[in-house]
Amino acid sequence: MVKTASTMLPLGEIAPDFALPDVVTGAIVRSTDFVGRKGLLVIFLCNHCPFVKHLAEPLSRFTAKYLEQGLAVVGINSNDVDKYPEDNADAMRAEVRHRGYLFPYLLDESQEVAKAYKAACTPDFFLFDAQMRLVYRGQFDSSRPKSETPITGEDLGRAIEALVRGQPIDEQQYPSLGCNIKWKPGNEPPYFPV
Repeated sequence: MVKTASTMLPLGEIAPDFALPDVVTGAIVRSTDFVGRKGLLVIFLCNHCPFVKHLAEPLSRFTAKYLEQGLAVVGINSNDVDKYPEDNADAMRAEVRHRGYLFPYLLDESQEVAKAYKAACTPDFFLFDAQMRLVYRGQFDSSRPKSETPITGEDLGRAIEALVRGQPIDEQQYPSLGCNIKWKPGNEPPYFPV
């Protein structure tokens, strides 16, 4: 595990397009499917990372709440599933059942979507408004594995609440921290820490 911080893509960026398979339904899910929603939350995650495991159950409840309020949510796993079979499609389906995720869990086998978003770690959060402009990127909250800080989702939650209410979103945002995305050999992007 390489502890890695998110790259903090510039605010205002337009959501890069994606068309990826949902491991549960088999349907291709496209970024354009969410145009006209209140916003889109893109979460880069996986099954085996201790940082994701730390907040997986609270994240499941958190996303269910905001899905009910009209926010679109997708989870994307970009890890090398050959080297990390605990992140393969079968394991992803089991994770959806185990955690109760209500959002599509997509597999980015080529890792091109992770590169387009400059995703660096799991979990890595990107919140886009109704026009698909980036309004938040960073941490769920300041809780980390083995810390005594409670898991609240306050950082991301504050941004979503402001987005839903049409209020300004604080631009002081803190990077997410997690395991590095497991890049396929030779596929590491230029922003990958060495």
